[in-house]
Amino acid sequence: MSDHDFQGACQTEQAAVIWNQRALFNQIGAAILVTDLRQRILRVNDAFHRLTGYALDEIIGQTPKILASGRQSPAFYAAMWQALKEDGHWEGEIWNRRKCGEIYPEWLVINVLCDDAGEPSGYVATFSDISKLKHAESEIQHLAFYDPLTALPNRRLLLDRLEQARMSGKRKAEHGALLIIDIDNFKILNDTLGHDIGDHLLIEIACRLKLCIRECDTAARQGGDEFAVMLEALDPHPRAAAVSAEAVAEKIREELARPVMLAHGHEHYCTASIGVSLFRGQDKSVETLLKQADIALYKAKEAGRNATRFFDQAMQTTLDQRARLESGLRHALARDEFVLYAQAQVDAAKGLVGAELLLRWQPVGLPMVLPNDFIPLAEESGLIVPIGLWVLNTACAMLRSWADDPSRRDLYLSVNVSARQFRQPDFVDQVSAAIARHGANPRRLKLELTESLLLDKVEEVVFKMRALRLLGVCFSLDDFGTGYASLAYLKRFPFEQLKVDRSFIRDITSDPDDAAIVRAIIAMGNSLRLSVVAEGVEDEAQHAYLVEHGCTLFQGYMFGRPVPLPVFEAVLGARSDAEVAVPDPVIGIELD
Repeated sequence: MSDHDFQGACQTEQAAVIWNQRALFNQIGAAILVTDLRQRILRVNDAFHRLTGYALDEIIGQTPKILASGRQSPAFYAAMWQALKEDGHWEGEIWNRRKCGEIYPEWLVINVLCDDAGEPSGYVATFSDISKLKHAESEIQHLAFYDPLTALPNRRLLLDRLEQARMSGKRKAEHGALLIIDIDNFKILNDTLGHDIGDHLLIEIACRLKLCIRECDTAARQGGDEFAVMLEALDPHPRAAAVSAEAVAEKIREELARPVMLAHGHEHYCTASIGVSLFRGQDKSVETLLKQADIALYKAKEAGRNATRFFDQAMQTTLDQRARLESGLRHALARDEFVLYAQAQVDAAKGLVGAELLLRWQPVGLPMVLPNDFIPLAEESGLIVPIGLWVLNTACAMLRSWADDPSRRDLYLSVNVSARQFRQPDFVDQVSAAIARHGANPRRLKLELTESLLLDKVEEVVFKMRALRLLGVCFSLDDFGTGYASLAYLKRFPFEQLKVDRSFIRDITSDPDDAAIVRAIIAMGNSLRLSVVAEGVEDEAQHAYLVEHGCTLFQGYMFGRPVPLPVFEAVLGARSDAEVAVPDPVIGIELD
C-alpha cells in the first residue's frame, strides 16, 4: 500500500480522526504503527524507531509479532482480537520487546481502519513506554504498604494478609497465629541516645525478625517499637498450633536478646514482650484477632516484660473489668466517691504522734474498691494527679482545723505521693498553694515517696524536695528495703524519715534474716539522724524487739487499724476530752 493509497484509506471520518491524532502522538513521543488486514506493517513514525530500536527497512513487511515479549498468553490475544472484531477498538497494558531484547511495559491502543464503504482495511496502533509510570506506581504501592524505615510490611498490608490467611485457613482447616511484639523500654534508649540510634535498633530488629520466620509468614512493623508476625499453616489441632507458635515466639525473644552494636561502639541488650492469639479460618474477625493479641501483650508486660503470653477468655474478662473500673474511676472524683482513712502512728511509749492518710474508693451502690485494684490504674491513666491533689488539699484543711486545738496541733499527717504526681512540673507550686489556701502548718505535713522515684532524673527530684523543705514540708521514704535505695542515695535526698516495709516486720521474731535487715535499717537511720517508722507492727513481741533495737516510731494493727477520717477525728475528740486513759475499741490507740 503506497502513501497515496494510505491517505485515501484515511478519508473516512474514523480514519481521519485517528490520522489527525498522529501529529499529537509524535509530539508526546507515542509510537504509531499501521498494518493491513493481514497485520503486515505498512508504516511507522519516528517515535516507533526511538521506542523499539527498529529501523524502517527492518520493520516494513513484518508483523507486530516481532515485538512480542512472550509474557501474554494466547487467551490474552484471543480476547484482544475479539474486542477489535466486535468494537473496532482495543486498549490496554501489554509487555513488548525492543530490538536489543529489553522487555518493557507499554500502553497500546488499536483501532480498525475502514475504507469508504465502511469495510475494514487495516489497523492503526499507538503505544508508549510506561516504564516510568509503572516504576512510580510501584514506589507509591511500596510507600502505601511498606514501612519506609525497616522495609517491612506496614499495618495496612498486615491487615490485608491477615484477611487472606483467614480465607486460606478456612479452606485448609489449619490454624494460624498473630504475634504482637513490643520492644521493652525502647523509649528510654530513644530518649537517652537519640532517635538515630533508636532507628538503627529498629532496623536491626526487623532483620532479626525475618530470620525467625518462614517464607510463607509475614513480619510487619505496626508503628513505633511495636512489630507483628503472622504465622500461617501451623496445624489443624489447636494445641499443636500453640506449641509451634510458642516456639517461634521464644525464638524471636532469644534472637532479639542478642547484643546489638550501635553507634560509637555502644553495645545494647534489649528484650521483647509478645502477645499471641491463635485463629482458624474465619472464626475471628481481623479486629478481634488484633484486640486479643494486644490483650495478651498487655499481660506479658504485666508479668514483668520479656515474656510471651497467649490470649484466653480469662484475659478478656479481666480486661473488661479493668475497662469498667477505669470508666468509673474517671467520674469518681466528681461524684465525691473517694474516702480518706487514717492509721495512727505512735512513739515508743505508744503515744499518738500522727497518722498516715490512706485513700479508699467507695462507688455509689457498689462494694468498696481496694487500693491495690484502683491505684495502679489511676497511675497508668494519669488520674492519680487530680486525685493526689484532692488528698493533699484535704490533708492541709485538716491540719488547719487541728491547729487551734492544743491536743492536736503537734500531730502530723503523712500523705502518699505517686511518682507521676511528683513529676508534674508544677508540683512544688501545687503543694505551696494547698498549704497557703488552707493556712496549714507545713511542718506538720509529711510527704511519703517510694524508692522508685529516686532512680530517675535525680537532680530534678532533689531540687523539688529541697524547695519544699524550705517551706517546712518533711519527707518520708516509704517501704524502705524493698527497692534500690542505698546509703549513697539517702545522703543526696533530704529525707527526715525511713519507713521499714511490713514484709520485714512480720517475721522479725522468728526469721533471723528479717531481724538482721531491720536492725541494720534502724542503725543506718539513726546514724543518719533519720527517724525510723516500723510498719505492720501487730503484737507486743514485735514492738518490744523494735524498741530494744532503737526504733522510735510505729504503725500497725497493734495501735490501730485504718479507719474513716471522721471516726479517727471522733477518737481524737474523745482523747482530748478524756479524764482517764481508756483503750479505744475501734482503732486500738490509747486515749491518754
